[in-house]
Amino acid sequence: MTLDIFEGVLWHPREIERESMRLVEEFLRPLRLSPGEKAVVGRIIHTSGDPDLAKQVRFHPRAVEAGVAALKRGAHVYTDVTMLGAGINSSRLSRWGGAVHCAVHSPAVVAEAKARGITRSAVAMERFGEKLNGQVVAIGNAPTALFVLLGMIRRGLRPALVVGMPVGFVGAARSKELLMQADVPYITIRGTRGGSPLAAATINALLYID
Repeated sequence: MTLDIFEGVLWHPREIERESMRLVEEFLRPLRLSPGEKAVVGRIIHTSGDPDLAKQVRFHPRAVEAGVAALKRGAHVYTDVTMLGAGINSSRLSRWGGAVHCAVHSPAVVAEAKARGITRSAVAMERFGEKLNGQVVAIGNAPTALFVLLGMIRRGLRPALVVGMPVGFVGAARSKELLMQADVPYITIRGTRGGSPLAAATINALLYID
């Protein structure tokens, strides 16, 4: 294939990565964030291609510290959908003994969700239950899963970190506002935007923080 007609286009993977991160760094420069928070926001911008998202990311004061510490002591990551789990760097997570867990395709979860007329993600989060104590929970799709998790937190559940980034127009913004009021470390994106790729990018950023 002849490529010389695309003058000025970068083709080498390392050059593309280097230039992408240089541009992302320019967007991060004016933000008043800690180095760890900048690493997370940088990954979100890089993944989404949307610098405006930086203004919507919200951190609990201990979020980065708590998340990194949990992952490096072997915490597992529990997700609401398989797409989110697929985006997490599982090989790096496993270095410290962690693994990704998602139960939306469990036959028992599917059957219960159908019988109750609620989402599989909500049922799966309920069934994880006490297993979530001290672990990292990442929600990138279903507001119902985050609502269920928040109910468990009010009853005493204590995840190490909640990455709450459900997306959409029904319940997503409300669930994230409630997360920011909860007594738990969190990273979230205000409003209707979010999604599994951004939640996975957040976990990956934490995995690479020293």
